[in-house]
Amino acid sequence: MFRKILIANRGEIAVRILRACREMGIATVAVYSEADEQAPHVHLADEAYPIGPAPATESYLNIPKLIEVARKSGAEAVHPGYGFLAENPAFARAVQEAGLTFIGPPPEAMALMGDKAQARQRMAAAGVPVVPGVSQVASDEDLARAAERIGYPVLLKAAAGGGGKGMRVVWKPKDIKDAADAARREAASAFGDDRLIVEKYVPKAHHVEVQVLADAHGRVLALYERECSVQRRYQKIIEETPSPVLAPETRQALLQAAVQAARAVGYTNAGTVEFILDPETQHFYFLEMNTRLQVEHPITEMVLDVDLVQWQIRVAAGEPLPAWMAERTPRGHAIEARVYAEDPAQDFFPTSGPLLAVAEPQGPGIRVDSGVIAGMEITPYYDPLLAKIIAHGEDREQARQRLIAALRQTVYLGLPTNVPFLLDVLRHPDFVAGRVHTRWVEEVVLPWEPPPPEPWAVAAAAWALQRKHAPAQPVSISDRASTGQNSPWQRLRLWYPGGRSEPS
Repeated sequence: MFRKILIANRGEIAVRILRACREMGIATVAVYSEADEQAPHVHLADEAYPIGPAPATESYLNIPKLIEVARKSGAEAVHPGYGFLAENPAFARAVQEAGLTFIGPPPEAMALMGDKAQARQRMAAAGVPVVPGVSQVASDEDLARAAERIGYPVLLKAAAGGGGKGMRVVWKPKDIKDAADAARREAASAFGDDRLIVEKYVPKAHHVEVQVLADAHGRVLALYERECSVQRRYQKIIEETPSPVLAPETRQALLQAAVQAARAVGYTNAGTVEFILDPETQHFYFLEMNTRLQVEHPITEMVLDVDLVQWQIRVAAGEPLPAWMAERTPRGHAIEARVYAEDPAQDFFPTSGPLLAVAEPQGPGIRVDSGVIAGMEITPYYDPLLAKIIAHGEDREQARQRLIAALRQTVYLGLPTNVPFLLDVLRHPDFVAGRVHTRWVEEVVLPWEPPPPEPWAVAAAAWALQRKHAPAQPVSISDRASTGQNSPWQRLRLWYPGGRSEPS
């Protein structure tokens, strides 16, 4: 087993990996930009090294600097987390060439699955269902002909990259050229590659993904599915497991297809095979493979009682996956809500500024993966994810109610967050019934108006702002401390209702 691991990331995922390493008795090395000098992951690690200015291109994406720190610190392995360089084959190769272990898949598998055009072709050859489409279009004329042959509506997608960038839905032939031009510009800007593929668009589709874990000894496991259909701008905000719309026979076919996909590219370590599903016909199609740990991995951990990060590390160290893991079945239901510093009423525009006070929930079945503390500055340089609130219950309704209660106890004072929006989604009749799809937020929930500000919140923010400029240190309020006589919530005789009030 490794003695020391460098974590090439920041925020809540860096804290998550640190916790896994600590439980395994592995020393940790953190890296940080100038903007993150006071971030929690820096102070929780055994060692921490500065790697450059705030812009990610000069710090967290600086491969030579990361390798330099890994060597200097004596780290034996590098965990990339997610985002930044996690799916960059060049980084994985640089780590290996430096004599270190990359905690992730082989660079060759990463490169293949990172190219959507090549991935489609490989999956089709392996017998994995793929959406009807064309992987290579040389010109606008080829694109138009392919779209006509497939049948409208169609989806244009960047051949490289992901995260919803370079994607456009086209409903009519007259719109395809403008959509293609816009998608190419966005793809070139984001990935340096303007190639597009065109696929049949499945309206009201569900986004269902399968967690896979593979070792270097030939064992590939499918650790069940996650429903990820609640999205904004093609990015997930609420995930759950199991999916409320999968028939049992569809589930088994989906898991088998994920295993086929992983085997087809010689995959090892943790990854996620993503599919789109027509809930009416139960037909599913390969979408892409994320060759890394997913943001939403905690819900799989909650229902299976498996630490995926620790098994990433064990697999990278050469350990085989145990036989019992193949026999484990999910228990209960888990739902995760991503808390972002963003304004849902303003097209989810990211927000920045100081966190004046923080209160994160506790309770039965509640888990919080967080990377922030009170007094910390949320900057515009990185993804605005503050924390993930996860609830586990014996069934879906108990998990949903627990998550609502947890979010009503969640406070990030100082800047707008999406907490009230998440609560409205979780309470919506469509979500309760499992009727959401990938375009549901845009078609049903938006435009969205926030609830009226509570008078107590104005007073609490003023109090916290006053404390920020006073000689005393900024406060961090835990759920347990909220009942103490020194708590500002106790002095105000108010607690955070978490959005729109409900009958008691």
